[in-house]
Amino acid sequence: MSSKSAGRSSSGLRHRFAPTTQISRRRGAEAAYRYWQREEHLEVPYEHVEAEGAFPLGRWLSDQRRAYRAGTMTGERAAELEELGIVGDTADASFKQSLGAARAYYELHGTLAAPRGASILDVAIGQYLTNIRRPGGLGKDPGRAQRRAAALTAIDPDWNPGTLGWTVDWQRHYASLAQLLGEGARLTAVVPGVTRHGEDVGRWLATQRRNWDRLNAEQKRRLGELGVKKAPRARKTPVKTAAATGPRTGSEAFQWGLKVPKQYIAREGVLPGRAGVQEMPDGDIRRVGAWLANQKQRRDKLDQAQRAALADLGIDWAG
Repeated sequence: MSSKSAGRSSSGLRHRFAPTTQISRRRGAEAAYRYWQREEHLEVPYEHVEAEGAFPLGRWLSDQRRAYRAGTMTGERAAELEELGIVGDTADASFKQSLGAARAYYELHGTLAAPRGASILDVAIGQYLTNIRRPGGLGKDPGRAQRRAAALTAIDPDWNPGTLGWTVDWQRHYASLAQLLGEGARLTAVVPGVTRHGEDVGRWLATQRRNWDRLNAEQKRRLGELGVKKAPRARKTPVKTAAATGPRTGSEAFQWGLKVPKQYIAREGVLPGRAGVQEMPDGDIRRVGAWLANQKQRRDKLDQAQRAALADLGIDWAG
């Protein structure tokens, strides 16, 4: 029942319906008023029976709302129900609540491509958005569905990525990349391991560059506006056979590998962890953490100069 109705007395409610010859209408209005006084709302379960008079209030309210939506009641009767708050559309009220949660989610994430388990403002917004993207998810009434779609589009024009030719997952990662860059991150620094909202945006970006030819024209255009380009074709490095005497102090393999952690430390300011990676200027991704772990395993085979070079990077075990 609306706040406008909150001050209406029980006797006033009865007087409005007293002249009618339809006893069920009077009983229904009175039962609704008692329920509202007790619960402060009229979202009554269909099976609810009001104890006083054993009146089937839930079913009666459902009938009133159905007749109201179908336009089969008189204008005077419809106005009475509107004023009393009986025909408040609970479905639209629920949509407005979910729309508020959707707006809050977008302000935080820059997208409505929420994962299914996402929640905000006590609303399971991820599952809700998944449901309304399905055919008929916005309701069976075409006019209402159109209005709801317009309200969602006003928040995020890309709220339903399937109509654009890509997945919700793709849209979410794209939005996270845009957020990172908008906050000042350099594109070259968004490498595997760089996360946003708990998801590995760097790994996703590397996949887009590698699988560029599989993207549609609009995906390429959007990524291109962020400065993303197709990954260059990987160049095969010829395998060099180590000398019989083992790795030399200035061996090309070791010196080539040493460049990668140097670049990583210059970028991050810390030593890489076991899963650390570094994107090279040619777009290739080097597993710098794994390379250092391999050097540690074979430290007894490293000569003094090689150990000194690693120690200069701040690696304790090489000292």
